[in-house]
Amino acid sequence: MLATAVQLADEDGLDGLSMRKLAKRLGVEAMSLYNHIPGKERLLDGMVDLVFDEIEAPSTGGPWKDELRNRALSTRAALRRHPWAVGLMEARPNPGDSNRRLHEAALACLRNAGFSVEESIHAYSVQDAYIYGYALQERTLGLDTRDDWRAVATRQLGERGPAPDAAPSTTEVLHHIAEHGFSHDEQFLFGLDLILDGLEQRLPRRQRSHRSSREDSKKA
Repeated sequence: MLATAVQLADEDGLDGLSMRKLAKRLGVEAMSLYNHIPGKERLLDGMVDLVFDEIEAPSTGGPWKDELRNRALSTRAALRRHPWAVGLMEARPNPGDSNRRLHEAALACLRNAGFSVEESIHAYSVQDAYIYGYALQERTLGLDTRDDWRAVATRQLGERGPAPDAAPSTTEVLHHIAEHGFSHDEQFLFGLDLILDGLEQRLPRRQRSHRSSREDSKKA
């Protein structure tokens, strides 16, 4: 049932999801669904937990930056598959097992890397704010490919775009995008690596050096 509800939301968004439509897709009477789930809010709880289940949990056994980088990439990929879930991931009143599993894994990874409890909270918060914020921006803009961005920039330059003298920096950026396009993948990685590199600087110097040496030896 939950997987079918996720499929409906993927197709039509949350506005297109109802207990009646779900029952119709399942081939049952709408009232029979309430024998399994009390209402739409609990249905959403379960759907969101299925999205959490698709995200790769970090391990304490690998380099912490690599593990958290993979977690971020996996989260973004899941939200691209299920854009309706953006804004719901950390907002459900009844978090499920997959939600708790992922949070525990990420916090354990940070603590094992040497971050204090307080620093781990900061680190987790800033990563999620970036990941979910970027996913929301992607969903809102609706521009996926370099060609999409080239077309938009070219149109803005040709149709009452900013006067070059009044907005020289904006005009310069539009020309660059019109020629080279824009990649969400590249921009997401740029920001993510800035965050992870910044977090690394928060570790005590001795511990940071020890971690770096140990991770280099594992890669050798």
